[in-house]
Amino acid sequence: MKNIRVILFTFFVTLTLTSCFDDNDDNIISASTLDINDFVWKAMNIVYLYKPEVPDLANGRFNTDEAYNNYLNDFNSPEALFESLKFNPTTVDRFSRIYDNYFDLQNQQSGITLNNGIEFILYRVPGDETQVFGAISLVLNNSVADDLGLERGQIFRAVDGINLTQSNYINLLYDQDSYTLNFADYNDNNTTQSGDDTISLNGQNADLTKVVYTENPVHISKVINVNNENIGYLMYNGFIQNFDSSLNAAFAQFQAAGVTELVLDLRYNGGGSVQTAAYLGSMITGQFTGEIYSKLFYNENLSSNNRNYLFTNSIQNVGSINSLNLSKVYVLTTQRRTASASELVINSLSAYIDVVVIGENTVGKTQASRTIYDSPDFSFDNVNINHTYALQPLIANSTNVNDLLVPSNGLQPDIEISERPHTLGALGDVNEPLLAAAISEITVSDRSFNLPSSNIFFRPIDAPIPFLEQEMYID
Repeated sequence: MKNIRVILFTFFVTLTLTSCFDDNDDNIISASTLDINDFVWKAMNIVYLYKPEVPDLANGRFNTDEAYNNYLNDFNSPEALFESLKFNPTTVDRFSRIYDNYFDLQNQQSGITLNNGIEFILYRVPGDETQVFGAISLVLNNSVADDLGLERGQIFRAVDGINLTQSNYINLLYDQDSYTLNFADYNDNNTTQSGDDTISLNGQNADLTKVVYTENPVHISKVINVNNENIGYLMYNGFIQNFDSSLNAAFAQFQAAGVTELVLDLRYNGGGSVQTAAYLGSMITGQFTGEIYSKLFYNENLSSNNRNYLFTNSIQNVGSINSLNLSKVYVLTTQRRTASASELVINSLSAYIDVVVIGENTVGKTQASRTIYDSPDFSFDNVNINHTYALQPLIANSTNVNDLLVPSNGLQPDIEISERPHTLGALGDVNEPLLAAAISEITVSDRSFNLPSSNIFFRPIDAPIPFLEQEMYID
C-alpha cells in the first residue's frame, strides 16, 4: 500500500526553525482529523522506541487502504490515537507527548514560557486528607515573583481567598493566569512529629500574573569558602542549549577561583538537551576528552542512527570548554523533579568519577525523545502548514559507556534527605539542608552545619508536572 509504506530515514541533527507560514497564509486549508491521525500513525510506526511492543504499529497491521482509514477514523482526535499507541503508559512510557501547537513547544525548549516566577510543592495539611497547602520551592530570577520580593520557603494556604483542597487546587493554581496567593505561618509546635503541626493564614498576600518569561537555567553560581577550601555551587535548572555559554561562564568562574570541589544542584532540573548534558559532563571533568560519555540506541528499524556522545573540549558556536578536571562531584536531587538529562549526567559520570548523590530517589527516565513534525522527513523543513501538531515520542534509550540504563525506579541517593516544607532554607546558603549535607561530606571533619535533626518525610501531592519537565531530547 503506497500510502502507508514504511520509509526509513536518517534524522537531521539540526532543525531549521524558520517558519514556512509567512508566504502561504492564503493557501492554508485546515487539516482534517483523519489527515493528522495519518501523520501520528506513520510517525510512530517509524520512530517510536517501543514500536515492536505495540501490535497496532506493526508494518503489516493493515491489509488495505480502507482498513487503515477505518482504523484512523475510529479515533476522534489525534490525542486519542497517540495515547492508544503508547506502550504501557503507566509503567514504561510515562513520557511521550503530543502537542497541538508546536510553537509553544519550541519556545519551551528555548526556555520561554508564560510564567509568574514561582515553583511550588503542594502537601496535605497535617492530619487532614482533603486540605492542601503549598510551599514556594523556587523563585525565578528577574521574574514577576522576584520583583515582588517573594522567597523560597514561604507557605501559602489559600488562593483568591479560597482554602486549597484536593478538589480545587488545579483550578486555582494551574488553570488561571492571574491569582492572589494567601500566605500562612507553619507552626511545628516544637515537636519532631508532624501530626500536631498547624498552618494559619497570616494576612499577607501577593498578586501574581503570568507573563512571557525567558529563564536562564543557571539559577545560582557561586564559590563557597569553607576551611580555606573553595567549593563551587551550581544550581542548574534545565539543559537548554540556548544558554550553553552561560553554563560555560559559570565554570570559568569556578576555574578562576581554583574550585577543587563542586556541588551540582539538580533538584528541580527535569532535563533537556542531551548534547548540553554532554557539555556539562565535560566541564566537570576535562580529563576524558574524546572518550564516550553516553550512548543512544534507537528501535530496530533505525539502528543505523545509534550514536555516541563524547566528552569534548569545545562547544559548538561558543568556544573552548572551561573544565575543572574533578574526580568527584556532589549532586543534589529530588524525587519528582530530578529527571532525564539530569539522570543522564549522574549515570554517565559515575562510570568515570565518584558521584555522590544527596537528596531523594530520582524520577527514573532513561529514554530520549525528539520533536517530530508532519513533514517528509519529520523535521521542521517543509512542515505541513495546515496544522500545528507535533509529537515528542520516546525514540531512543540512553546508557552510559558501560551500557547501563538509568533504572525505571530512579537513581538512589547515597545520602537520603527529603526537603521539608517548613525548613526549606535559602538556596546557596551553607545551612540549607541538602547543601549543608554536601559540605559536611566534603569537609568530613567539620560537622557543624545545621543538618536536620530528623528526616520526617512529607509526601508531596502528585500535582501536574510543569510543561516539558522530565524531558530529555535530541537536538
